[in-house]
Amino acid sequence: MQNDIIDSATKNKRNILLPIIIIGVFYFILGFITWLNSILIPYLRVACELTYSQALWVALAFYISYAVMAVPASMILKRTGFKNGMSLGLSVMAIGALIFIPAAKDRNFVLFLVGLFIQGTGMTILQTAINPYVTILGPIESAAKRISIMGICNKVAGIIGPIILAFVLLKDFDKLTDKLKTLTPDKVNLELNALADRVILPYVVMAAALVILAIIVMRLKSLPDIKDEEESSETVADHKRKSIFSFPYLWLGFISIFLYVGVEVIAGDTIINYANSFWGIEMDKAKFFTSITLAAMILGYFIGVLAIPKYISQEKALTLFSLSGIAFSLLVIFMPGMNSVLFLALLGFSNSIMWPAIWPLAIDGLGKFIKTGSAILIIGIAGGAILPKLHGIISEQLGGNMQQAYWILVPGYLFILFFALFGHKIGKIKK
Repeated sequence: MQNDIIDSATKNKRNILLPIIIIGVFYFILGFITWLNSILIPYLRVACELTYSQALWVALAFYISYAVMAVPASMILKRTGFKNGMSLGLSVMAIGALIFIPAAKDRNFVLFLVGLFIQGTGMTILQTAINPYVTILGPIESAAKRISIMGICNKVAGIIGPIILAFVLLKDFDKLTDKLKTLTPDKVNLELNALADRVILPYVVMAAALVILAIIVMRLKSLPDIKDEEESSETVADHKRKSIFSFPYLWLGFISIFLYVGVEVIAGDTIINYANSFWGIEMDKAKFFTSITLAAMILGYFIGVLAIPKYISQEKALTLFSLSGIAFSLLVIFMPGMNSVLFLALLGFSNSIMWPAIWPLAIDGLGKFIKTGSAILIIGIAGGAILPKLHGIISEQLGGNMQQAYWILVPGYLFILFFALFGHKIGKIKK
């Protein structure tokens, strides 16, 4: 009898382990592509002759797709199932990558934005599929731990991706920008055309890899489909509540996700321009700062993996990391030079635990509404489109003072602190 129990537990661990590894690969892909924006912003700013605020349309086009496509993505998944939906998401991402070819040939910034939006659409489908997987594959109390493991996969890719792309796109960038100031308009166009062509090979390789992965996923038999599992389950909440609007804590979680993604993208995607344009730090150094931000996030994820829920609950961890976000934001605003840039990078540490903690706190107890709730939280990723663009607008309104524009970070962290302390409890039925 005891041996049967041990064998059953071992089998369950194996059944969970393989899907977790596969989902970890997806998180790696998401991180690799997402954080390339930090390189594309300064690259396209020069290649397409843009202002700082215009260049931030890169983040807006990419992240706004989550708001536009999250609900359609959930409808698609209901028809395709999660596994086929994952394959579809990868294929759509490949199409977005290929659009970079004509965009580069014409140096057409609008076409680049279309490619980014399509990539974001594919990632929305993929995100809507994989996030419930991680939450459901184990107890809700340890969901933040599992998502932290996924976060490590995501941010390791986020470190590697920008370094690889920067090596291709930003090679000798300082020399090029100085050279452009001395050339005639015709020669400037020739140099910028050559610069734009640099993006073609990396994105062709990316598209090919995504298509291969899509085919592999379609043929995988070891990835279980949870299409109807949660919709057929009933919880205490199901008997009391008739719609998704009956869960106040979910909507507060949505606002928290919106603000968290916004401040995370501000920290990761603006740091290179902030260091280079505002403080005059050479691009050969500045191009690594996003990777430093993501390394700080990985440190936070490791703390989450080791500490949650053994030593600290996910809501207490969210409280502490929110407080650190407020403190680091104020130091970004008031410290000079490299110190300010350093604290902007350290916001990666503060941001690390937020998605892993907010997500399970927001969907706990949704029962048959879990997929709809997941889609709503995915819409919150649009904060990565709105807040960085607001940061750029505020900076220009302040005469290019990017440092003071970082005040936008503080209210974001304050609301997340409120959600950690009180918001996640509002309207939640005790088990």
